[in-house]
Amino acid sequence: MAEQTSSQYERMTQGRIAPLIIKLAIPTTLSMLMTSVYNLADTAFVGTLGTSASGAVGVVFGYMSIIQAVGFMIGMGSGSIVSRALGARRQDEANAVISTGFLLALAAGLALSVLSFIFIDPLVRVMGSTETIAPYAKTYISYILFAAPFMTATFTMNQVLRFEGRAVLGMVGMMTGGLLNIIGDAVLIFGFDMGIAGAGLSTCLSQIVSFCILLAMFLTGKSASKLNPRYVRLDAATISDICATGFPSLLRQGLTSYTTMLLNQQSAPYGDAAIAAMSIVGRISFFVFSIALGVGQGFQPVCAFNYGARKYGRVRNAFRSTMVICEILMLVFVTILLLFSGNLIQVFRDDPEVIAIGTRALRVQGLGVLILPITMVVEMLYQSSGRKVGATVISAMRGGILFIPAILILAHFRGLYGIEEAQAVAYFLSIPPALLYARRFFDDLPQEDGN
Repeated sequence: MAEQTSSQYERMTQGRIAPLIIKLAIPTTLSMLMTSVYNLADTAFVGTLGTSASGAVGVVFGYMSIIQAVGFMIGMGSGSIVSRALGARRQDEANAVISTGFLLALAAGLALSVLSFIFIDPLVRVMGSTETIAPYAKTYISYILFAAPFMTATFTMNQVLRFEGRAVLGMVGMMTGGLLNIIGDAVLIFGFDMGIAGAGLSTCLSQIVSFCILLAMFLTGKSASKLNPRYVRLDAATISDICATGFPSLLRQGLTSYTTMLLNQQSAPYGDAAIAAMSIVGRISFFVFSIALGVGQGFQPVCAFNYGARKYGRVRNAFRSTMVICEILMLVFVTILLLFSGNLIQVFRDDPEVIAIGTRALRVQGLGVLILPITMVVEMLYQSSGRKVGATVISAMRGGILFIPAILILAHFRGLYGIEEAQAVAYFLSIPPALLYARRFFDDLPQEDGN
């Protein structure tokens, strides 16, 4: 184990930057894409049940973002601390943080599940359901709530493995669950004629499988940090450090969830077709952005590890390399998205009204996705180095602070067109402050490496 940890330290602090980021990014990107694929599979399979059922998946997706937000907060917080601790060769601290984070994730997911079951009827309304969508949304979300504790813990373990530089292990768990979800959708929705309940049950079972696989990675010694109840520290300092470091992820995902609900509410006056179209556009856009996000998540362990090891030149190099790689990838994939927007929408819902709304919205959002990696990489830079305030501010801007006024103002003056344009406008407005934060970070970063 000691030799394995030493080898990992040398790889993270001495390996060539760009190949290292790409190597770490490949399994993370595949995991992100698989998550997007099974989200898209849910949308496509459920889309065959009707426009209202398709809209329900989009509505519940907003709630799933809340579950993901909790798991990401604890996982990003734990992972960043673990990576910096391993970079500074503080093994006991790494063990304590992952063990505590895992317990926190389970408890938070369970609390979220219980509260949501109690208030399930008002919950589906708040998320933006119409009278026709609400019954489908309630059925679908019931299965998601049962899986919530497993989902939060799964996200946490996956993030820690990624920050350790062992993203391949996380990929195995996430991709296995994703593949099972796609197969389960087909079998349960059509084979057992369960309709939207089949989609919900498939998602629930796949998340439990992913949880079991990732837990086995830690229990069998494949991870650099050790998960064990005896390492748990339920003191205020450890818990607050995990939560404060991961708070930008909670804020971003929480705002994403809220803005999804707000988007559904603003789209509701234009009918179920508008909600379904914007839901499909959101999933396709995220699929494209997942590619850049995967590269960014390959950057985070490199940044955190070398920041902890005081190798500041490598931090600068990693930031530049990640930015270039992300923008090249986005240019390629957004071009494809713009050329085939109508065809992509039609795959998920062959409804002329949905296609018409979705085609324009997808083209506009594609332009926003093109420049989104700029704010993303700056936010990851701050979070990976433990600079909580800056990471929180950038996360809030990217996650929704700029989107909320944009959609309210544009929806008022431009109607449905404004709803389609709001996200891209918010992305463009977030670029100048993100660049200012990047400049501040590198002005403060020491020019010479530390000992």
